[in-house]
Amino acid sequence: MLVSRSVRGGEPVVIEALRVRALPEGGYDHLLEFLKLYRNAVQMIVNRIWSINDRLSKRKLHRLFYSDLMRLGFRAHHAKEIYIYAESLVESARSNGGRKPILRKLSARVDKYDYRLYLDNMVLTLKLHNGYEAKLKLVTSGERV
Repeated sequence: MLVSRSVRGGEPVVIEALRVRALPEGGYDHLLEFLKLYRNAVQMIVNRIWSINDRLSKRKLHRLFYSDLMRLGFRAHHAKEIYIYAESLVESARSNGGRKPILRKLSARVDKYDYRLYLDNMVLTLKLHNGYEAKLKLVTSGERV
C-alpha cells in the first residue's frame, strides 16, 4: 500500500510504502471484489476514451462517465479517481506513441475521504463499493506510521 501526502507551498510529495494484511473478519472477499471491479471500470473507461480522438476536460469526463460508475456502485470519490486515472493512462500512452493500455494488476487509488486509520490498533478501514468496508492491519512499526 502506498500512502501519499502532498504539502502545499511547493514542497515535494511524500510517498510511504506500508505493508498491510487483510483481517479475516475484515471483508477480504469484498476487497478483492472491489479491486477487480475497479480495474475493470478503469479498463472500460480507457477503452471508451481511446475511441475519442479529442482531449477531454475534467467536466466532460465527469459528464460522460460519472453516472455509469455510480450505477456500478462506486462511491463518488472512487468514480472521480477512476475517470481521471483512465484519462491520464490514455494521454500517456498516446504521447509515447504506444498502444491502448491493458490493465492487469489489481490496484486502486483511494481518496482521503474513503479510509480511516486507527493508530491505537494499527487498523486501516477502507470504504468500498455498495457500502462495503474492508479492514486491513498495518504490518509495520508504529514509528513509520
